[in-house]
Amino acid sequence: MYTFKTHIGKLEHLLGVNYLYIPAEVLEKLGGIKSGRYVCHLSGIKPFQCGFVSLGDGTAYITVNKTRMKQLKLQTGDPVTVGLEKDNSQFGMDMSEELEALLSQDDEGMARFMKLTPGMQRYIIYYVAQVKNPQLRIDRALLLIGNLKQVAEGKETFRALLGKD
Repeated sequence: MYTFKTHIGKLEHLLGVNYLYIPAEVLEKLGGIKSGRYVCHLSGIKPFQCGFVSLGDGTAYITVNKTRMKQLKLQTGDPVTVGLEKDNSQFGMDMSEELEALLSQDDEGMARFMKLTPGMQRYIIYYVAQVKNPQLRIDRALLLIGNLKQVAEGKETFRALLGKD
């Protein structure tokens, strides 16, 4: 695990999104902006999967959601110690049981899902997993995979997966 000290920043142009600032020297040591996905360790909370987003000046950031900010009692500008380890999971985030079950039973859905970009795959996994109710996770999985099978290959968009195109 690679550990370093940084601070909490805020992106006002993105509705005040909080983030962990990743200095250029850290980014370079880890292999650059496209070095893959990581598991982020902040003391006091469960580790979470993440990736780097470029700030455009050789530095990057990792978003920190409001729940994590509250759990850690953090404010913009606060110093933090971050531990990053390579994420070797298949999709860069954990898939819900409901989505996994659907894909295991739907050969066409699985084939289409596997042809998506990693970012689009993570979007589906995240969208399904973000609700707590198991029936809602099933409903979301059915909606997204059903719409995925209706969209022409190579024309997949977030809006199309949600049935908004």
